[in-house]
Amino acid sequence: MHRDSLFYQLFAQLPQTLFDLLGIDTPQGYRFDSVELKQTAFRIDGVFVPPDPSGIVYFCEVQFQRDTTFYERFFAEIFLYLRLYRQTFSDWQAVVIYPNRQAEQECFEPYQLLVNSDRLRRVYLNELGSLEALPLSLALMQLTVSPEAEMPTAARLLAERTRTEAVPRPEVIMELITTIVLYKFTKLSREEVLRMLGFTTEELKRTRFYQEVYAEAREDGLQQGLQQGLQQGLQQGLQQGLQQGLQQGLQQGLQQGLQQGLQQGEAAVVLRQLRRRFGSVPNDLEERIRQLSPDQIEALAEALLDFTDLEAVSDWLDHSA
Repeated sequence: MHRDSLFYQLFAQLPQTLFDLLGIDTPQGYRFDSVELKQTAFRIDGVFVPPDPSGIVYFCEVQFQRDTTFYERFFAEIFLYLRLYRQTFSDWQAVVIYPNRQAEQECFEPYQLLVNSDRLRRVYLNELGSLEALPLSLALMQLTVSPEAEMPTAARLLAERTRTEAVPRPEVIMELITTIVLYKFTKLSREEVLRMLGFTTEELKRTRFYQEVYAEAREDGLQQGLQQGLQQGLQQGLQQGLQQGLQQGLQQGLQQGLQQGLQQGEAAVVLRQLRRRFGSVPNDLEERIRQLSPDQIEALAEALLDFTDLEAVSDWLDHSA
């Protein structure tokens, strides 16, 4: 994921972030969007559109790489937008977000007057201040430029602030923290990042990530299990139908197949989760799991996040199955 995408999510989920940067109270009714100026294929990273024509339109650009012609492009995009949408605002303000001063182009001519005017606000993330003192929205911005060695500690700090402070939409902030860390540590899974942030097993089960993954796996597993079970049920039903009567045999076979399919589907969910965490599952262990009753499979799914290796799964089966 590119940093532009991270900041787009941040602005879209927490639009007050821009106004926190400017040190002003968040106005009501602003709508954030990414606007493409199709005539010239220009795209402005973010445009905060006022709720009525008497308001100020804010242009926001995230610039992490030095571009010797950045201001030429940025001001061209702004003035084209002003020309096209003049009836939607009364004034305008531009904001550029840099990781540090070294990322900014050195020569501003012939735009020096605009660059140094009140029309443009330049923000350097490494100069915002400490994570402890910043509003969470700005602390999230600073987290994106934290050195890799410092990011785990910084991310845990923000996660703890999210849990303890009275913040709006804490689940959104926690999701953004997780996404930023995943961007930095590409080899970690989302579950590993959540544990890095200090999530307990119970908290992890309540996250949107866990619920979506488990629901997806459960649906896939149930579909697979039902299909297999119904096929087996039809075969059994046909065999029983020859001996007991076709209608009665088919009915009994379908009922048995449905029950078997549900059981196999639940087992497939657990096996899929184990493969996500530990890789391949030995055939003998897989067979033991497939032989569990529905209640035992449900208990195993609850205990799944506490396991650190497949040996722990085997021990659980020895004592519980």
